[in-house]
Formats: sequence, structure tokens, C-alpha cells
Amino acid sequence: MSDEADNRGSGMDEAAQASSAASGRRGVGAYGWYALIVLVLVYAINFVDRQIISILAQDIKRDLHLDDAQIGFLYGTAFAVFYALFGIPLGRLADSWYRGRLIATGLALWSGMTALSGFASSFHMLGLARIGVGIGEASASPAAYSMISDYFPKARRATALSIYSSGLYIGGGLSLPIGALVSSRWNHLHPNPATAPLHLAGWQAAFLAVGIPGLLLALWVLTLREPQRGASDGLPQPVVREGAWRSFGAELVAILPPLTLIAAAANGTLAANLMGLAGITFAALGLIRLTGDAPQWVAYGIGAYAIYSWVLVLHRRDKPTWQLIWGSPTVVMLAIAFGSISFITYAVSFWAAPYALRTFYAGPADAARYLAGATARDEASLIIGTTAAIAAAVGVISGGILADAWRRRDPRGRVFVNILAVVLPLPAVAIMFTTRSLPLFYAMSPVAQLFGSMWVGAAVATLQDVVLPRMRATAGATYVLGTTMVGLALGPYFAGKMSVVTGSLAGGIAWLYVVPPFTLVALWAGANRLAALEESKVERARLAGEPV
Repeated sequence: MSDEADNRGSGMDEAAQASSAASGRRGVGAYGWYALIVLVLVYAINFVDRQIISILAQDIKRDLHLDDAQIGFLYGTAFAVFYALFGIPLGRLADSWYRGRLIATGLALWSGMTALSGFASSFHMLGLARIGVGIGEASASPAAYSMISDYFPKARRATALSIYSSGLYIGGGLSLPIGALVSSRWNHLHPNPATAPLHLAGWQAAFLAVGIPGLLLALWVLTLREPQRGASDGLPQPVVREGAWRSFGAELVAILPPLTLIAAAANGTLAANLMGLAGITFAALGLIRLTGDAPQWVAYGIGAYAIYSWVLVLHRRDKPTWQLIWGSPTVVMLAIAFGSISFITYAVSFWAAPYALRTFYAGPADAARYLAGATARDEASLIIGTTAAIAAAVGVISGGILADAWRRRDPRGRVFVNILAVVLPLPAVAIMFTTRSLPLFYAMSPVAQLFGSMWVGAAVATLQDVVLPRMRATAGATYVLGTTMVGLALGPYFAGKMSVVTGSLAGGIAWLYVVPPFTLVALWAGANRLAALEESKVERARLAGEPV
């Protein structure tokens, strides 16, 4: 990979520059804001279905006889690997087909698979359902990022994407009280699953309760109008490109093992593909031997190999897109750095509720609360969930506003917001997982969420700005790759594994913080290359064969 063209002139003619500037000054219509609200609801449902396993973890562990590493696998790796894999071809499809229809189809799929999680009776069955949820959810964000970037001009893009990203935290926060409420009420009415309707335990009923409403929301999403692709940047392009589904099929072949070998042979990359497969297999076997966690590293190895295979094929099939994303070390470094932030945030968010239950609600006091009509889980989920939802939503939106304002003064401003989001939550997280005071734990949780959520919209907007309009969903899928393969697939599992090793969940969380020093170095280095990347993107795409 090379950035040798990064410092060349933009190559954009004066008319295109004037058009882009005019679009940046243009206001946003009422329909754009309406569509954004609908997409926020989709993202909230997305994260309710994804995060609800956190508050149900203790019951799932008990009924399915699991340990923390397995719970981390179900929440993180089982979901994340397939979310990342299908995010690539679905992101490419979103760059050439109707994005609203794609989001609606995926919403129906992941909601159905969430409901099916309610019928799981083993680790493997629940793992397969989580894989299905991951595949369905992979359709949403790359397409939504692309739609929002066409509804909103560049000057307001980080703000709009931050508002969209607030759905992540709203859904994640609401999933805790919703899951606890449904589960505890079901268990109260049906204490014996053998005599309950459909023989369901409370945690299974909770999966059903949150899965079914998404099917109705999918019908609403189908009514959204498609914005003109690229118009907000003065580079209008067709909404639908010829052969979109044929290209999607080719992308699936390029990324799904063992079909990857067929695509590699057809594109002249078989030798490199086999070398990569051998290296990844060797690494996965080593990690299995070291940790004893075969499902984790088999799944992760499959994901890593599939991504590697797809990048090789992308270089042959769409060199302009490859050049602007994977052909730029700076973009790849930033995507990994953004993922390393989510390595911390996913783990802290997921394990906060189980940690509170284990640390502050064990013993006779819990029994007293239960007899009084309010279980420990209800209390913990309500306080942690609602305060986290409010604080994180405020944090992500204010972070986007700050990022847009800072960027107007300095092209590195959005990345600087990411740096703040790494540093500012550290004291609050340290206090949360070391204090013996429950009120102090509850007080620090929203502080950690407020500062830890500031980065999301700024990160997405940063990658959107370094590619051409037709590549936006692919850039969004690349962002998702970072946050899932580096963050979601590793963070919760790593904290859970280190919890098993150290005998303390607090110790597992502490081990996460070996990563931030590397994150900060990468963000600082990437920030200093951004202006050159944005200025040269049209010229670099043209040199790679793009007809612009």
C-alpha cells in the first residue's frame, strides 16, 4: 500500500469545487431530518437486540452452564465476525442499490433472529442465532451512513452522523431495563419454565419481546425516499447502478470461505490467498493452544481470512475504491485506531451491569429487595441503562457538534475529538471498577458514557470525507470492520477471559487499558495526514482508473 499520491493536487476543477462549496452551504430539508429520525429508531432497535444479552448474561450463564469467556464470545465474536463479513458485500450493495430497501430487509432478518434466540437451549444454538443477528444488522449502518451523507452537506455531516449514532446508545441503554423488566416479570408469573408458555425461561421471553417489534419498523423504513447519491458534495451519481445484485453475488464469493478460493483463482490472487490462509491458520491454532477457546479463534480466524481474501479481490475489481481506502496506510491505520476505541467501550458497556450485580447485589440485601418487589437486576438495569442512554446520547451528539466546529478551524479537528474520547473517560472507568460504593459506581457510569461516546460521529465522518460518493457505504463498512473485528470481537471476550485468568472482573477490565497508548499514537499520526488525503482523493481515484 502506498500514500505516495496523497500530497498531489486535488485535480478537482473549479466548477466542481464551486458546486461542492455551494452544497455545503445549502440547508437541510425537513425530509432529511425526518429520515434521520427514522434511521435513529432503526439504530436503537439494532442495539436493543445486540446489547440485551448483557442484562440477561447471569441467567444465561446459569441455565446454559457457561463461563465469562463464553458469554463474551456470544455477545462479541459470534455476532461481530459475521457482522463484519457481511457488512462488506452489503456495504458494496448499498453503494449501487436502494439503501432504504436494504436496511428494511436487514431489519426484518435480525429482528427475526433475535426472536429465535428466545428458543435457544444450548450454547451452540444461541451462537447460531447471534450469527444470524450479526448478518442482518450488517445491512444497516453502511447504507445509513451513505444515505445520511447524501441528505446532509459536508459541513453538517458529523453532527448528523452523531445524531444517528445516538441510536446506538439509546438502544444499548434501553435494552437493560427492557430486558430486566420482561425477564423478571415473566419469571414472577412463570417461575417454572416447564409449565410456562412455550416452556420459556424469562431470558428467552425477553429475546422474543424485543425481536418482534423490529418486523413492524421494517415496513416503515420501506417508505423512505432515496436521496440523490453524491448531490450534497456536488458530484451527483446514479442511485442504482446496473448489475448491482450480480456484483453483490461476486462480492459474496470473494468473502465467504471456501468460495474465496474460486474468486481468488478467477482474479489471479490464488497464491497470495493461500499464503494468507496458511498464516492466519497458524496464528489461530497458536491462540487456541494458548487460551483453550476454540470457538473464539476459529470464528475470528475465518473472519480475518475472509477480509484478507476480499481485499485482494477488491484490488483487482475496483482499484479506485481500494486505492482510497485499503491502498492508503493512513486510512487503514485510522480504521484500526477507531476499532481500538470500541475495544474499550464495548467491553466496559457490556460488563458494567454484570459487574454491578456481582459486586454490589450479592447476599441477603438482594433477597430483601426481591421480597420488596424490586429485584436487584431491575434496579441495576434501570439506573445503569437509563443514565447511560441519556449521557451517551448527549455525548455522541455534542461530540459531533464539537467535531464539526473544530474541523472548520483545523482539518484534524474530528480526530482530536477521538483523542479526547480516549483520555477523558479513564478516571471514571477506573473509579467504577475499583470503588466499593454503589452510589459512586452509579455516579461514574454516566460520566464514562458521556465522554466515551464523543468519538463515533467524528470517526464515521472522517472516513466518509476521504472517499468519493459512490464509495461511501464501502467506507462505512470499513469503519464497521474496525469497530467489530478489533472492538466487538475482541474487547468483551478479552475482558471476560482476563476475568477468568485473574479471578476478578475488575482485573479483566483493567487489562483492556494496555491498548490506549497505541490508539493515541495512531490517531495523532493519522490526523496529520488527513488534509492531504481529502485534497488528493479525486486525483488519486482518477489515476487508479475512476472516470471523474
